[in-house]
Amino acid sequence: MHARTRIAALAAVLTMALGLAGCGADTGTAADPSRFYDQRLTFGPCAGYATTAADEQAITGDPALQCARLKVPLDYADPDGRTLSIALLKAPARGERIGSLLLNPGGPGGPGMSMAAVAAQTLAQSPVTERFDLIGFDPRGVGASTPAVDCFTDAEIDAGQAITSVLIGPKRLTADDTRRLVERCAAGSGGEDVLAHLGTRDAVRDMDVLRAVLGDEKLSFLGQSYGTRLGAVYAETFPERVRALVLDGAVDPRLGTDERRLTQYAGFQRSFDVMAAACAATPDCPLGPDPARATAVFQSLTRPLIEQPITLADGRPMTYDGAIGGVVAGLYDARVWPVIWKGLAELRTGTGTTLAAIGDAFAGRGADGRYGNFGEAILAINCLDEQRHTPEQEVELKGRIQQIAPFLDPGVGPEGARDPCESWTAEPTLGYPYATGIEGLPPTLTISITGDPTTPYDGGVSLAHALGGALLTVEGEQHTVALGGTSPCVNDAVARYLIELETPEPGARCTL
Repeated sequence: MHARTRIAALAAVLTMALGLAGCGADTGTAADPSRFYDQRLTFGPCAGYATTAADEQAITGDPALQCARLKVPLDYADPDGRTLSIALLKAPARGERIGSLLLNPGGPGGPGMSMAAVAAQTLAQSPVTERFDLIGFDPRGVGASTPAVDCFTDAEIDAGQAITSVLIGPKRLTADDTRRLVERCAAGSGGEDVLAHLGTRDAVRDMDVLRAVLGDEKLSFLGQSYGTRLGAVYAETFPERVRALVLDGAVDPRLGTDERRLTQYAGFQRSFDVMAAACAATPDCPLGPDPARATAVFQSLTRPLIEQPITLADGRPMTYDGAIGGVVAGLYDARVWPVIWKGLAELRTGTGTTLAAIGDAFAGRGADGRYGNFGEAILAINCLDEQRHTPEQEVELKGRIQQIAPFLDPGVGPEGARDPCESWTAEPTLGYPYATGIEGLPPTLTISITGDPTTPYDGGVSLAHALGGALLTVEGEQHTVALGGTSPCVNDAVARYLIELETPEPGARCTL
C-alpha cells in the first residue's frame, strides 16, 4: 500500500535507466487527554529531522519549510502515562490561507514529512499550495517520530535477513522466528508497550490532536493508499470534525485481511500481464514475444536466484526476494515498466543492478546504505490492524496467492508460511469492516485508478459507497495520482474540492 513519494523516487530510476472547537477528550472514556490539545507547536528549521539521505534532501532543500514535534500519549486510555513525539513538516500557504491540509503517503509506514516537502515543489503553482499549509506528519512509530520502530540493522536488510513476511518467496518462518522478531522489535522500538499502540486507531487520535493544535476547527486531509484507511477511520471516529477528505488509491474497508490480500495479488498479476504484453510489442523483450508465456519465462529468470543469488557491485546479494521486490515496485507505475525490462534482461547476464536500484528507491535506501524504517513500520502497524492467522491458515493463504499470482510463485510450495505477528503481545485493534454507517459526514472525494496494481479499482468504489461520497475514476496504469504531475484533470478536481468543497459529478473520469 505504498504511494506517490515512493513513485517519485522510482521516476529518478527511470531517468537513469531510461480549530479548537470540540477539541477536548473523547467523551467515550474517563481518561482526559485535553492537555495535549492545549499544547503549542514551535516550528523551526528542519535540520536534524531526516532519517535517510533522500529525506534529508527533500526536507532541508527549501528554507521555507518548517518542522516541529507534537506530543501525544502513548495510550489514550492513560493520558498521564508515557508520551510519544510526532514529527511534522509545514510548507506554509503561499496566499490567503484556508487552513491546514494533513498528508499521508501510505505504507503503512510511509513518512509524511517528505511527502509534504515533495508536494510543495510539485504543486508550486497550484491553488492548493496557495490556500493551504501542507502538513506532513510521520505517524507514530514512523520515520522521525520517536520512538520509531527498529527491528533490523541496515546490514541485515542488505543481506536479506530482515524477514517480516513470507506470503511470497521461498523463505520460511518458525515459531522461534516470530518470537525473536517481536523481541527484537520491542528492544529497538521502546518496548512492548510501544508495539501495542502503533495501530490506525491510535494514529487517528494523534491526527485529531494535530488538527486542533494547528488551529483548525475541522480536518482537511489527503491520504494515499494506506492513508485512505487513516482518513476513513478518522471519519468513523470524528465525523463531525471532518471538513474534507481526499482518499487516493483506496483500501477497501469491507474486506478482511485474507480477501484483501487475494484481491491485491490478483491486481499485481493483472499488472504483470499488462506489462508483459507491452514488453512483447518491443524488440528483444526479455519476457519473450508471447505474453501468454511471460509468467513461465519470468519464473525461469528469477527462480535460479533462490539457490544462486547474484552478487552486486557493492557486495550485496541480489536474492530471489530482492529481484521480485524490484519488479513488484516497478509495477506501481507504467512509466517504470521499461526499467523492469532492462532489469530482467540483466538477469540473463548475471547482473542485478537495475532491479536493485528500483528496490532501493522504493525502500528508501540511500547511496550511503542507510534505510528508513519503512518495512519495519509496515510490520508493526499491520500487526495491530490485520487479522491474525494460525500457521495452517497462513499456509493456505500463501497457496491461494501462488495460484492467483503465479508470477510470484517460487516453485517450492507454501509450506513454512507463518504469520509474523503471531507472537505479538498485543491483539489487533482495527476490526473489519470499518468506516460503515457513518452519520453526519460531509461530502468526501475518493480517487480510484482502473489499473491500480495494489489497491484495485473496486476498492475505491467500495470506499466511496461506504462514506457516501464522490468517486473520481481515473483511466491508467499506476498506484495513486493526486499531488503528482501526471494528471491536470485530477489536480483540478482535487483543488476544486479542497478549496470550494465542490465534488465531481457522478461518473466523472480522468485519463492519465
